[in-house]
Amino acid sequence: MASAVGALLREWRTARRLSQLELAMEVEVSTRHLSFIETGRSKPSREMVLLLSSALDVPLRDRNALLHAAGYAPAYRETDLMSPEMEQMRQALKLILRQHEPFIAVAFDRSRDLVMFNEAFARLAGFLGMADRLRDPPLTVTRPPRLNLVHLLFAPEGLRPFIANWEQVSQAVVARVRREAAVDRDPATQQLLESLQAYPGVVTRQRETAPQDPLELVLPVEMRIGEQTLRFFTTLTSLGTPLDVTLQELHIESFHAADVPTERLIREFAKAQERRV
Repeated sequence: MASAVGALLREWRTARRLSQLELAMEVEVSTRHLSFIETGRSKPSREMVLLLSSALDVPLRDRNALLHAAGYAPAYRETDLMSPEMEQMRQALKLILRQHEPFIAVAFDRSRDLVMFNEAFARLAGFLGMADRLRDPPLTVTRPPRLNLVHLLFAPEGLRPFIANWEQVSQAVVARVRREAAVDRDPATQQLLESLQAYPGVVTRQRETAPQDPLELVLPVEMRIGEQTLRFFTTLTSLGTPLDVTLQELHIESFHAADVPTERLIREFAKAQERRV
């Protein structure tokens, strides 16, 4: 068992591009002791596994895997969002997504499956003729099988025809997923990357062109709806110091108007929808 955890720790250290000396200094142990752990000559204590995992910024799910490989019980639980213990988290999600109205905000898990969405996302889905893909009302935890947001973006029958700068956006998404696959070493993320690259017209490698305008600090998302082009930029939010696997893997993506005409149109559209109800 010790050799199994040692090999995993070595893989994480290599992925983080740290030498044994650098990691040993970070956790204040000798390089010799760290070497013995990695080669299986010494079995790390539970506390040492957690200390090394923290220093290597290993995701909670994988910290549990390291503990298991070392013969210890998991340290972090994975709680279903629908469980009573998650009531406070569900209310917090609702508050965050509701406060972003009339602009789109969604919550998703590590697989990019839609976990919760606000009214603005539902309005957009309805306007684009995709309301049937949402089986749950806004501001509720969605039921499996869940809608996958990146497949919704990449699929020809999804959002792709409405994204005016789809090539730019798709390259950025592929690059992000590729980075996460390399950093987190998650097989599910690697599988997602491969499925995205299999879509027609997807550029699998970053083009070797001149860097973007240094003043462009965020990736714009331009949506073409009828004769209107709406311009957005997005932000990603995650929980700061979660102690639960589910919560660590939860992210919130918020869409913001990138110009005044877009903000005005979105607010007018929301008001028009409210009058119809």
